[in-house]
Amino acid sequence: MLLLVYFILASIIYLLALPFLLCLSFKAKYRLSFKKRFFLPTNLKSQNFDIWLHACSVGEVTSLKPIIKALNGQKILLSVITQTGFKEASKLYAYKNITIIFLPFEILLPFVAPKVKKLLVFEAELWPILFYVAQKKGAITKLVNARISLRSFSRYKRFSFFYKMTFKYVDFVLAQSKDDATRLKELGAKNIKVIGNIKTLSEIKPTKIYKKPKKKILCLASSHETEEALVLKAYFELKKEGFLKEFFLVLVPRHPERFSEVFKLASTYVPTKLFSDMESSFDIDEEILVVDKIGELVNIYNISEVAILGGSFISVGGHNPLEPASFNLKLISGKEIYNQLELFKLVENANLIGKDELYASLKNLDSLKPSFIKESKKESLDEILS
Repeated sequence: MLLLVYFILASIIYLLALPFLLCLSFKAKYRLSFKKRFFLPTNLKSQNFDIWLHACSVGEVTSLKPIIKALNGQKILLSVITQTGFKEASKLYAYKNITIIFLPFEILLPFVAPKVKKLLVFEAELWPILFYVAQKKGAITKLVNARISLRSFSRYKRFSFFYKMTFKYVDFVLAQSKDDATRLKELGAKNIKVIGNIKTLSEIKPTKIYKKPKKKILCLASSHETEEALVLKAYFELKKEGFLKEFFLVLVPRHPERFSEVFKLASTYVPTKLFSDMESSFDIDEEILVVDKIGELVNIYNISEVAILGGSFISVGGHNPLEPASFNLKLISGKEIYNQLELFKLVENANLIGKDELYASLKNLDSLKPSFIKESKKESLDEILS
């Protein structure tokens, strides 16, 4: 009954939001995803798949590599939410046995969803009709890599009735940590097992090898709004004082729609180069390089000396520290890492600092030790795929 009420409410909201969705669909950021999610979803109702994997965006899509490899040729449906996630999935998993789609909006799913044997949904993608439709068609349903941070738990509890309804259609939950498991259980999850973060399953390797430049690279990785300004201010204050002479700065914004904005900001300090305008060598004349291409971050880590992890100086929750630690970089992060706590526990020599400590940390880079992964925590794929 509650699911029917949810479906009706979602339908009303969908109809009311149609003009707004239509306007947004003309923006480059949403053009492809909104068309397929809200207007013309991919109709797979007559098809059958061995397994349906659903991941939201780039990070989750990338972490599926060992799982897809273990599926060994099974017929796979992979759904995503974002355009960047779709592009990354299309690049990584262009195999005949894998169909990649945008996840249709909830009220459209009953009319286009295929029949599957298993549904694996990753992290916090709690779409009740997705689980319901898959289960109704005979699938075993799992929420994998499940997490709920302490910071967001109070918000979840306000809508506990919604999550209790959703978890009725989730057969198994594989949580990242004991704390996540406790919080998920309180929201109505059942059959919970702690397996850690699936990102630890991936072997992190560059996809392209660049020659190390003469100057050392200080990389601001996966940055969000205001974080570039924070780093640029500290960086150029130190440059004026004669520090960081052997470095140049590489900025890697998290979201593609901010590439131009970040380039303009950096250009107010010194002449700046875009990655897309760069020739083969990283030995550039400019003081700053802005990476305006998805999928290059790991390749840049491979030739960097220092990484500052973005999404951690503002309330975003941090980003994956295993990647820079895999290349033994000196690693600096803000303290807002509530979505990555379990991964940071696996990294030695990660320096967690406040905004006001960034200047001092960069000034004393020589005293920082290279980071490394202190524990290789490889969870069993059998638990995920069983």
